[in-house]
Amino acid sequence: MSTVLKPISKETLIEQFHQIEQLGWIKNTTRKTNDGAAGNKLEDLLGIPENNLPIPNAAEWELKTQRDDTSSLLTLFHLEPSPQACKIVSNFLLPQYGWPHEKAGVRYPKNEMSFRATLSAKRYTRGFTIKINDKEKKVCIEFDGKNVLEIDREWLNEVEKRNGQIEKLEITPYWGYDDLFSKARTKLLNTFFVIFETRKDAGEMYFHYYKVLKLQNLSIQNFINAIRNGDINIDFDARTRHNHGTKFRINPHTISTLYETAEVVMDKPRLLP
Repeated sequence: MSTVLKPISKETLIEQFHQIEQLGWIKNTTRKTNDGAAGNKLEDLLGIPENNLPIPNAAEWELKTQRDDTSSLLTLFHLEPSPQACKIVSNFLLPQYGWPHEKAGVRYPKNEMSFRATLSAKRYTRGFTIKINDKEKKVCIEFDGKNVLEIDREWLNEVEKRNGQIEKLEITPYWGYDDLFSKARTKLLNTFFVIFETRKDAGEMYFHYYKVLKLQNLSIQNFINAIRNGDINIDFDARTRHNHGTKFRINPHTISTLYETAEVVMDKPRLLP
């Protein structure tokens, strides 16, 4: 039997955030070992089974949560690079530029390879970086063997044996601006971004949700600029027998810069000193 969600206004939702904050420390009773436990618990408190909020007379709203003391990047969405039909991560980057998996021969077969890297437009990682091509409206992944550190020289020699050269990629993975914005709009057009603190007591985790930002009208130009500035990274996580997906991830402190308007609708003191 399906459940029909009742529509809720933005104003009512903000009132609920204030009511939840007044509860103080809230015991985690959802996915105890999952990084998304705080988000799951907040959804339970709001009475919503999914994080597309049922707000009427508006485009979809997303609910995102972030712990205040973490340095972890916030995942915005998953999107594989073009040309997608080639499955370029699994069929090209991994076999041609991968390296032995750290658990090869232990958890996985001895020949297990890994291509796990967080790339930024502001630096090179194993010779890889992000380049913005405004003329062709593309975000591209580029490789230059001259920008590989000495510690990775042995791996680079193996790459040269496989490819015959280390100057550039034979195939350039890319994301067109239109494809990026289509995906981003679907997931992030309007967002309530909730910040929380945590404490542990007798082995149990507790959350306090104390700050909320209302973010409206995602800007594709701001999104591209955030990639250009290094605020948004592209995260590859593939191994020989499984691609965990390519993620676009952001420094959570800069998420408001992606939007045309950002408003703090709740900002209460932390409970921890």
